Amino acid sequence: MDNQESFFAGNRNPRFTATAPGSLDVMGGTAGYFGSLVLQMPLRPRIQVTVALRNDGLTRIRTLDAGQNPTSEIVSPGLAKPGASVEYAGDVLEQTAGGWAAYVAGCLRVLQQERGIFFQGIDVSVDSQIPVGEEFVPAMVATIHALAQAYNLVFAGTELPVLAQKAASLVTGRPCEPAGFLASHFGEPGNLLPVLCQPDHVSDPFPFPEGLHFAGINSGKPNLTENDAYSTMRTAALMGYTLLALHEGAYPHELQLARTTGQREHLLYNGYLANITPREFEDRYAWLPKQLKGSDFTDKYGFTIDPLAEVKSDETYNILQATRHPVYEHTRTQYSSLLLQHFPPRTDHEMHEKSLRQLGSWMQQSHESHAACGLGSPEMDAIVQMARENAGNGVYGARATASGAVCLLCDGEKGLATARKIREAYQRQHGGQGQLFE
Repeated sequence: MDNQESFFAGNRNPRFTATAPGSLDVMGGTAGYFGSLVLQMPLRPRIQVTVALRNDGLTRIRTLDAGQNPTSEIVSPGLAKPGASVEYAGDVLEQTAGGWAAYVAGCLRVLQQERGIFFQGIDVSVDSQIPVGEEFVPAMVATIHALAQAYNLVFAGTELPVLAQKAASLVTGRPCEPAGFLASHFGEPGNLLPVLCQPDHVSDPFPFPEGLHFAGINSGKPNLTENDAYSTMRTAALMGYTLLALHEGAYPHELQLARTTGQREHLLYNGYLANITPREFEDRYAWLPKQLKGSDFTDKYGFTIDPLAEVKSDETYNILQATRHPVYEHTRTQYSSLLLQHFPPRTDHEMHEKSLRQLGSWMQQSHESHAACGLGSPEMDAIVQMARENAGNGVYGARATASGAVCLLCDGEKGLATARKIREAYQRQHGGQGQLFE
């Protein structure tokens, strides 16, 4: 095992350590970017980040992944010099060649920009219990938390996870949903955390109903938010919002103001598709085109309210389904949250069973809507199908998540045992992939 003491040898400055858990998207997922309610379940595996400041301008980053495989990365001394321009997506990635170093660099840059920290070098150790592809969210939350201790920074409310989200979005050049960052910061083991992504309203966590479990099976596929299919879906939904906003009388300069400032309060539905009810959507906006070429959109309508959403002229976008998805997903998630908080007791067997089936139905609808947007993967579909085939064995629902995992609704130990069997079957078919989170 790699020795953390040897990595920090020679650095006599104080060390500061923070941890953060990963989380499983139970409902809401990719619709969070459009203002949906998202239900997040904190996971037991955590990431630990330890930092020690340096005085020589050197940045050293050491990582230890879930398989206990150590790596080290050294970043150039000029990474975050005071007064440097903040060019996250290009400059940071160029200097760090991507990977862990880019995320750490992004945290340093965002704190330099927002809090004016004076950077003179740093040692960073990242120890992960979370599989590759799912760890960058808690890693950035833990990194900013550790840096806050090192630089004596105080954050209020949602400020810390929002800064982590900002750093992730600007480093990767892709918008990142806030729910996972908020769950890594506020989540409590054994509880579900409701997050209304407008943009970052966190409600009190609530415990699982007695005997119910949500289990995650990692498909081995990378985080969906890093996938071009997700970027295409997100852009298509934003194009749909532009179309319906202009249809309802919005002025182009109002959309441009939101694009420039990030402020949406003055827009129709406060700028969030999730604020449209399903009935209202079908009555008022079912006329949206099923498909629209990017060049036709830009020629006639110009732009979307998100500057990071690139409308590609030669791309054909599935406007109607992408726009419809967050409308229905928000409603499904609201209903799921209410039911989970007022779940019938096991003594009322009939209502208990009926409620389990209803939750499973909403999860299946979520998965199908997700897939209709061009998201997901054959691997995640295979896990969902195995869950459906085991519907009589304590598993009542399954849906793909943005992290590359599939979330399963399990009842009692029987359901968890079935989830483990599904994981084992998936591992046999896919060469060992498929870690299970309970």
